[in-house]
Amino acid sequence: MKIIILTAAALACWAGAARAEIKVVTASSDLKYICERVGGAEVKAESLASGDQDLHMVEPRPSLVYKLKKADLVVRVGLDLDMWVDSLINAARNKRLFYGKEGYVDASAGVPLLEKPEGKVDASMGDIHIYGNPHYWLDPANSKIMAANILAGFKRAAPDKAGVFEANYAAFVRELDEKMAGWQARMARYKGLKVITYHSSWPYFARRFGLDVAGHVEPKPGIPPTAAHLDGLVKKMKAENIKVILTESYYPRRGPDFLAGKTGAVVVPAAVSAGGARDVKTYFDVFDRVIEDLEKSAGNK
Repeated sequence: MKIIILTAAALACWAGAARAEIKVVTASSDLKYICERVGGAEVKAESLASGDQDLHMVEPRPSLVYKLKKADLVVRVGLDLDMWVDSLINAARNKRLFYGKEGYVDASAGVPLLEKPEGKVDASMGDIHIYGNPHYWLDPANSKIMAANILAGFKRAAPDKAGVFEANYAAFVRELDEKMAGWQARMARYKGLKVITYHSSWPYFARRFGLDVAGHVEPKPGIPPTAAHLDGLVKKMKAENIKVILTESYYPRRGPDFLAGKTGAVVVPAAVSAGGARDVKTYFDVFDRVIEDLEKSAGNK
């Protein structure tokens, strides 16, 4: 009996090793969600950033280095938004994750980019992203490209599971298409709606759903608002009857609340990543929630 038990245990261990999960570390919680959808049971994904963090401001820590040491893949937002990942990869010394290696995935590859700076770029322009605006995940249609990049990474890591990954990717795309149809139908009535945003995070969302971003609480990217800038926005909002202020939930409320108090506008604090609020658990929830909040704030305006 002991021999049978030991043999069974050995076979179980062997089977477990044969089904070893691909260890994936992502820069954002949205990328973690997409990795889990495409990889299914074949992957174990962890995000370096939580859903309520500003991806510009993640602080590299030894615990994050440890995650990368054991990873088979790293999946990045790219476009110099998550440059802090570079120091973590270098500290981990995991050669699989170096740029150009089989375990390196840039989710932005192939995404049509907006707001590429032209001419000379310097510090006086604020926090300018030299490759283009990196908030591309806020157009949900771009997640097809993001998921395809992740699919390619998984197929490199486990080519024998390519069929599983491709089927999972196809299921993700089908659900996305269904969601997109619903979101676009709900947002159709708000085409041309003017909004103020805190940071220049929303051009992809605005283009997809027909919003008009008329200004930003920040006078320049990453620069806190001055009194003069806010006064100028108040005049603009009154003149153009702008009644919606869209801001990421992690940005200070002082500026948006000041504008709302002077103009009667509604502040919409949005969770822009999975896990960014209690009822925003998945990447799809991000859009369900922000569209619902826009519907409530914009009404028939």
